[in-house]
Amino acid sequence: MLLWVSLLILAPVGGQFATEIKSVISLHPPWTTLFQGETVTLTCKAFKFNAPQKIKWYRWYLPGEIHHETTENTYEVRESGGYKCQAQDSHSSDRVDLLFSAANLILQAPFDVFEDDSVVLRCQAKANIVLNDMKLYKNGKILKILETTSDFHIHQASMKDNGEYYCSGVKDNHSISSNKIKIVVQELFPSPVLRASSTQPTEGDAVTLTCETQLSLQRPEGQLLFRFIKPSVRSKWKNSPEFQFSSIRGENSGFYWCEAQRVNSLVQKQSQALQIRVQVPVSQPVLTLSPPGTQTLVGNEVRLRCEVRRGSLPIWYQFFHEDVLLTRIEATSWRTKSYSFSVTAEHSGNYYCTADNGFGPQSSETINLSVIVPVSRPVLTLRAPRGQAVVGDTVELHCEAQRGSPPILYQFYHEDVTFGSSSSPSGGGASFNLILKTEHSGNYSCEANNGQGVQRSDTVLLSVRAPVSRPVLTLRTPRVQAVVGDVLEIHCETQRGSPPIQYKFYIEDVALGSCSSLSGGGTSFNLSLTAENSGNYSCEADNGLGVQRSEAVSLNVRVPVSDPVLTLRTARAQVVVGDVLELHCEAQRGSPPILYWFYHNNVTLETSMSHSGQGVSLNLSLTADHSGTYSCEADNGLGPQRSEAVTLSVMGLTGSKSNLIATSVTGGLLSMMAIAAVALLFYCWFLRKAGGKPTFDSSSRV
Repeated sequence: MLLWVSLLILAPVGGQFATEIKSVISLHPPWTTLFQGETVTLTCKAFKFNAPQKIKWYRWYLPGEIHHETTENTYEVRESGGYKCQAQDSHSSDRVDLLFSAANLILQAPFDVFEDDSVVLRCQAKANIVLNDMKLYKNGKILKILETTSDFHIHQASMKDNGEYYCSGVKDNHSISSNKIKIVVQELFPSPVLRASSTQPTEGDAVTLTCETQLSLQRPEGQLLFRFIKPSVRSKWKNSPEFQFSSIRGENSGFYWCEAQRVNSLVQKQSQALQIRVQVPVSQPVLTLSPPGTQTLVGNEVRLRCEVRRGSLPIWYQFFHEDVLLTRIEATSWRTKSYSFSVTAEHSGNYYCTADNGFGPQSSETINLSVIVPVSRPVLTLRAPRGQAVVGDTVELHCEAQRGSPPILYQFYHEDVTFGSSSSPSGGGASFNLILKTEHSGNYSCEANNGQGVQRSDTVLLSVRAPVSRPVLTLRTPRVQAVVGDVLEIHCETQRGSPPIQYKFYIEDVALGSCSSLSGGGTSFNLSLTAENSGNYSCEADNGLGVQRSEAVSLNVRVPVSDPVLTLRTARAQVVVGDVLELHCEAQRGSPPILYWFYHNNVTLETSMSHSGQGVSLNLSLTADHSGTYSCEADNGLGPQRSEAVTLSVMGLTGSKSNLIATSVTGGLLSMMAIAAVALLFYCWFLRKAGGKPTFDSSSRV
């Protein structure tokens, strides 16, 4: 496509527009993508194209800019890059990017595309390459199968033709794709903008409408035609972008559009609507009363209607009662507006209205309205010293009818049973006080009567809330003594208090968790016990009216003993007869007291009690009979645990065998007596520790 027409740049100079000249490049052939080895001729034109000029040519390609100057306006190009030209006394042209491709298949398209252009897209294979199954794609979808020609024609281009194009073919069962080209159809001219010398003229003013648009600077050839539109009315096409009202009238108000069209082209565009409001001063308004009459009863609906016979819209209407503004209403489609209200005693008096559309307000004549007032429906209000009604508070019941001729008698009801009355001789309301109890919860209402009919208020619900009492904490375990691994149920309950109640659980004043009771009663919290859970437990209850805390309950969590470790300690590595052997037995975990048992070849040697949780020791003066295996056992009442066996070999056997036997028998008897005594002492200590019963009941209460 030829782009030799010069571009004109408009710039303000001293309040006028001056013309600046811009160079333009045209291509022959018109493609921006070609095969390597081909040549494209660039032609540079400017506005003064008849005069000899010096022309500068520029090319951008790695590593930088290359330029040269010549008097020739043509430039043959065989290399890829971006090209510009600048004719003498002109601005440089737009940049044209050329690609000389080594691909087997290329898609060729014009440099730029405008509305209404006839455009050719050419899918071109390299010489001596035959491709089958040629296809053209737009935005990734097949646009056309190219069977007999490699060209695709776009007739009268429009914005719907915008998109990314490429083509493909098949050679030896292999698909080949071309380069991708993005086509953006440019506007021949933008949508026109309709402007008016005044959009709110006064009737009789001269008004000019102007349809503003212009042809693209890259396509200035041709001429634009204009016409102006009002609903159901269209002017004829003409080459002037102006339409004039020499003396505009009120009926000329409305919405207007304009259209622009290039001669001998189907490209036609319309402006957005422009509203013209011809201002006509309002006439004196007329105020009417509906229903007709100057007397009415309180509670009736009365409508004031204000109307003008002439005047341009919008019109602002104002309604007044005794020179006090009641309301201000805008009329945009009708020359009348109404104001309605339900009559009260205060509505007696004089009424009038005004109308104004910007040329000064006009006032109607005055109408007098007289109101007859029966008593209105009273309103019952409960006034408590705090947001919630609580037992012991004093609540004030106030009953008041906003309208009604005094005196007014007020009656108070609780669940439709009367409990008091009061009279208001000069109007206003009456009150009644209650010191709240729980039985005061329920529905309240009141009546007002001034001899012209009884009116009853809506029902008001009063809910009297009671603060929570001090909660009771109960600890529940599956056995008499709490043992590590047991599940402890912590139950907290308050006997009094309005729900919902929030319960919080503590151990040594550290929060464990919380639960909510929506309907009253208590709640529980379960805890899987560890050794760290011993301590004092408590709970809190709160329903928003004050926090109450339970007494503390103590819990001792016992830990079963772990497998003990037996250690043999001697003065030398190989023991001999006469050495002293220390047997030390210790369980790393377990609640004291712990009873330890020592065994030699599974025969009990001795027992020992540890009250501190540490291990115990047994010393032996070694004889030959002390060779063998040793072990120990630990028990704190929650199940015995036995150590692994340790083997001891005693060297250097000497002395009388009969003496050794006697010593062994005597030592064995003494050891068994000692074991029995220790076991009896452990049992008696355990009972005394428990006080003859468990440390705490399985369900302890405070």
